[in-house]
Amino acid sequence: MKLTIVGGGGFRVPLIYGALLDMAPRLRFDEVVLHDIDAGRLQRIGSVLDGLTEERGDRLPVRTTTDLSDAVEGADYVFCAIRVGQLEGRVVDESVPLTHGVLGQETTGPGGICFALRTIPVMVDVARVIAERAPRAWLINFTNPAGMVTEAVQEILDGRVVGICDSPSGLCRRVAQALGREPRELWFDYFGLNHLGWLKGVRDGHGELLDALLGDDERVTGFEEGQLFGGEWLRSLGMVPNEYLYYFYYATDTVDAIRSSPQSRGAFLLEQQRRFYQGNGEVPAEALAAWRATRHDRERTYMAEARSAAGDPAEHVSDNGGYESEAMAVLEAMALNTRAVLILNTANRSALPFLDDSAVVEVPAIVGRAGPVPVAVGDVPAHAAALVSTMKDVERTTIEAALTRSREKAIKALALHPLVPSVATARQIFDDYRARQPGLQEAFAS
Repeated sequence: MKLTIVGGGGFRVPLIYGALLDMAPRLRFDEVVLHDIDAGRLQRIGSVLDGLTEERGDRLPVRTTTDLSDAVEGADYVFCAIRVGQLEGRVVDESVPLTHGVLGQETTGPGGICFALRTIPVMVDVARVIAERAPRAWLINFTNPAGMVTEAVQEILDGRVVGICDSPSGLCRRVAQALGREPRELWFDYFGLNHLGWLKGVRDGHGELLDALLGDDERVTGFEEGQLFGGEWLRSLGMVPNEYLYYFYYATDTVDAIRSSPQSRGAFLLEQQRRFYQGNGEVPAEALAAWRATRHDRERTYMAEARSAAGDPAEHVSDNGGYESEAMAVLEAMALNTRAVLILNTANRSALPFLDDSAVVEVPAIVGRAGPVPVAVGDVPAHAAALVSTMKDVERTTIEAALTRSREKAIKALALHPLVPSVATARQIFDDYRARQPGLQEAFAS
């Protein structure tokens, strides 16, 4: 089996490598290729992987390249996790809306739209190379905004693409723990779009369990989403929202919390990772230690702005399994045809009946050699269906704007977003983005 990792110089690649080592007894990897446009980042991450190899006494057949065609040639599976505009772009994504009193966040709100505008054309080019050089390959996409990117490339790859995110599985795992159960014992009725989903039910062989959990104040405050949203709001919804919905339900609170913070998460990560990637030349053990220290600091700031707005100032280390765990689960299910049930970003078919078949949604799917087959979700509460429908229109307008380089469509996408208060504000945000993002200046020149 040949596996290619596009974005192979990325900070999370050592986690993927460690997970691949764990999987090696079950799957044989003939070649693992790390691709990145930055040879220096490949070198730095290569040293970390050497440190892991020395520590664990095992290695995979890894090579690196800056040539995408070479990297994907004949691949069976392609992982992709790239950041177009790098962290400098993320800082702009987060900061511009705040000057207009609008949420500044990487994947939600205007920041997610701007991120998609510069990412989708690049990912379409990557998908075309994969389609030409590895027509049988499955693309397992980590690149954010994951739902929009997955939808933008699915036609090019003839549907051989799946988007992954660790938020839904982390939510399900925490709810199972609050119930005193193992996740594998339960069925989770989860539905929505990437970073816009809800858990509407949890069942075992005896019946529904979620209502009893939400009615127990002690158990509700025992897991992260209960602390974040509060038991009263969860009981009003009758569901547990994905943590990213905090930005919708408590938008003003979050804007105020971000504005009062001395540094955005994007700015923190930019400074932190600059220091890490400047460390080329360290021996493998030192590179691995530096990576682990950097990762610890990175994880403890995850979703910090939402927790701060909710009145929880404590530092947290995310207990989500990570994108690498989700990617490995998909890879194993496809390669070994296990028909595992995983929550993924995939074509709707008929999972959510109020959306068309090709709309990419985030729902449970049965995964085997033929790829993911989404499970029918059934009826969902009206307010959730309305928000999903609105956001799907925003996503598709954003994709169209990115591919046609249309300022009109980009502003329309921003103006239609529920977190943007007016068309005038949408215009101001877009023009500010274009002034500060070199990639958008070129793409949207007129």
